[in-house]
Amino acid sequence: MTSHQTTQTMKPATAAKKLGVYLEATPAEFQEGVVSRTELNALQADPPQWLQELRRNGPHPRPVVAAKLGISISGLARGGVTDPLTTEQIDALKQESPEWLQQERATQAEVRKEAARIKEKKAARDEQSR
Repeated sequence: MTSHQTTQTMKPATAAKKLGVYLEATPAEFQEGVVSRTELNALQADPPQWLQELRRNGPHPRPVVAAKLGISISGLARGGVTDPLTTEQIDALKQESPEWLQQERATQAEVRKEAARIKEKKAARDEQSR
């Protein structure tokens, strides 16, 4: 018996998500085709100029915008940011530092602190049970 290996492919939206770029900003040939796992790995290992440019300047998808601002995706929505932003727009928002951004950053810091506390508590409990 011989096993037939099929090439694993994904939709452009999935590939864009994995690459951390905004799909609508990618070249048409990327948006219209399918991306194989091999092609995705090649794009990640040796990104072409268009991918480098998108990662550097944007527009960036919401998860990337949220990470660059140090807040959650929900925090972006609460702040009224629903569209993709460029790096320049993100930097301007950081400079402006509106009230909602300060609040969301404080909330995110609390969430991280609580997650660390829970992790330490679980580690201590695991240590005791040994």
